[in-house]
Amino acid sequence: MSDRRLNELCVTELSELLSKGATSSEQVVRACLDRIDVREDVVKAWAFLNPEVALAQARQRDAEERRGPLHGIPIAIKDIIDTQDYPTEYGTPIYDGHQPRADASCVTMLKRAGAVIVGKTRTTELAAVHPTITTNPHNPDFTPGGSSAGSAAAVADNMVPAALGTQTFGSIIRPAGYCGTVAFKPTFGLVSRAGVKAEAEALDTVGAFCRSAHDMPLLLAGLTGHEAAAFDVGAPPNPRIGISRGPGWGEVLPETMQVLDSAADALGAAGAEIVDLPVPALFDDALEAHYQVACYEISKAFAYEWVEHAALISESLAPLIEHGETLSPAEYYAARQIGAEARIEMAGRLTEVDVVLTPAQPGEAPEGLGWTGNPIFNRFWTFIGVPCVTLPTGKGPNGLPVGIQLVGQHEDEAGLFAAAAWVEAHI
Repeated sequence: MSDRRLNELCVTELSELLSKGATSSEQVVRACLDRIDVREDVVKAWAFLNPEVALAQARQRDAEERRGPLHGIPIAIKDIIDTQDYPTEYGTPIYDGHQPRADASCVTMLKRAGAVIVGKTRTTELAAVHPTITTNPHNPDFTPGGSSAGSAAAVADNMVPAALGTQTFGSIIRPAGYCGTVAFKPTFGLVSRAGVKAEAEALDTVGAFCRSAHDMPLLLAGLTGHEAAAFDVGAPPNPRIGISRGPGWGEVLPETMQVLDSAADALGAAGAEIVDLPVPALFDDALEAHYQVACYEISKAFAYEWVEHAALISESLAPLIEHGETLSPAEYYAARQIGAEARIEMAGRLTEVDVVLTPAQPGEAPEGLGWTGNPIFNRFWTFIGVPCVTLPTGKGPNGLPVGIQLVGQHEDEAGLFAAAAWVEAHI
């Protein structure tokens, strides 16, 4: 670690240094702010940043008794999550200057765990489909993905060791894959969404970006108020890894296929049992049902914005709202039922393996900032509410990151994180 700057270290490494008194929270935060100062004009990851507020928090943490592994760790917050120390504009001019009076639950939990809230990262409009101005830190001519664009880019560019994001389609896993970070989307509902701008209430999930699989138990513990040991059971000696090649496989580009094949070969050589795991027959139906549920709930969640400020809604988002308004409650409930059936069917198959290995993205990040990429390999897992992890694994033809996605059993974050740590060590 001696040849790396503090802003380049992962949460686990920083936690160890801080616990030993080998550095201070103020030093870590200053290193992050220095990196932001150098790179922000290119990456454009931040919606709101107040160095003095962040440094004041860091000094306070240095003066306090240590609260746990996140004490003094700088963390960024996606700008659809309310913060009392910074404005929250949800990625839309409708909320210009909006200042919440209270933190969202997840922010409060992080503060209670001793984390330092550095600032707010850019999001797509209302965490939906219209892109923001954030660029991919590996090449500013390419998208970082969305909707958690700023969070993924900030962690990938060594601006902060961790950042919060949310996922409704593929808004954590896909941008993490595009930007080359580790990230996790936990089981639906595990992390409170109180104070998070709703998009689709049956789908929205709070998760995080970081730099190592070992960081994930620490972050999820802070977000939930549990001990890190609750999410850290140790790596399985010879995990069973299912390869999922289902409908949508035609979207896989050569770089992703190569990364998956290389990962499977390396993991098999290291002792993992690699098995084929077919996805449910109703996979295609589930993808369509996911879209119906999302649009129906988006049209309700954004009713105020649509009725009172339609002129400020983008041409990208408007069709989702309009489609949602055409759906009847019966159609909505039928789509929800397909999700329930897919969850039950997949639950049985997931008992056959420790984790599923599947693409995090079709290929490397698309060129240009007008599209955040295709979430085809994220939507099914989001719909059935299971936990997912992405790990950076390879590079595409333009030198941009390509990641793999690991999927675990419902409510088994500990098992998924353990398998992810094993996989990370062997690829």
